[in-house]
Amino acid sequence: MRTEALLITKEPYYEPQGDEIALFEGAYRNKIPVLLKGPTGCGKTRFMEHMAWRLKRPLVTVSCHDDLTASDLVGRYLITAGETVWIDGPLAHAVRVGGICYLDEIVEARKDTTVVIHPLADDRRTLPIEKTGEVLNAPPEFALAISYNPGYQSVLKDLKQSTRQRFVGLEFDYPSADLEKCIVDHESGVGDEIAAKLVRFAAMTRNLKGSGLEEGASTRLLVHAAKLMASGISAQAACRGAIAQALTDDPEMLAAIHELSASLF
Repeated sequence: MRTEALLITKEPYYEPQGDEIALFEGAYRNKIPVLLKGPTGCGKTRFMEHMAWRLKRPLVTVSCHDDLTASDLVGRYLITAGETVWIDGPLAHAVRVGGICYLDEIVEARKDTTVVIHPLADDRRTLPIEKTGEVLNAPPEFALAISYNPGYQSVLKDLKQSTRQRFVGLEFDYPSADLEKCIVDHESGVGDEIAAKLVRFAAMTRNLKGSGLEEGASTRLLVHAAKLMASGISAQAACRGAIAQALTDDPEMLAAIHELSASLF
């Protein structure tokens, strides 16, 4: 994997909601890992892309899941052309090149997998590779960031305190209505009026959280719908496909969401 392929050369569009940029930069200078907390689709991944661009560091992103093993992160031996060779995983690669490693939705990974990041997330800043006997020392440029959605917390899917207390926490949420309207318009070119209606629609769906919906419409879904509208898809069809169908399969809840969109478009 070439480092150049991981560098973000064009500024990713990001609208700050508070002091998250300054906090991340302060944590980076002090070699403290960062924990991003917030609902799905609120901009955590875009923020990481923006910070990698600002800091001019390669970004290695890992989407965590319950089958993710420590070897998937650190690396493994593979047979290539009749030879057994060691192949770095994304975490080891990020350490070697002094990049930013972003573990997205960390609570989806198995507990025995997340323990592997502990030596990197404290003053040691090391990554032991048991299978080779090597210990990687993270260079000053390396940074570790993880994210999760507190809305999905449970006994089985929560961060251990031994993990959580190694990180500086940044809390994210959906933007204010005015800011979200600007984001939707900028990302899609749909226009101010339609963007404003989509933001009002999102607020209506978010009010249904806990009353039939696990999550309301995210900023990401609004952008998807807006892009469809900008390409000529009707507002009703765009809201149905990009928002309602993405939120639920329940027929009654789908009908309720359709009524909400019909009241605006």
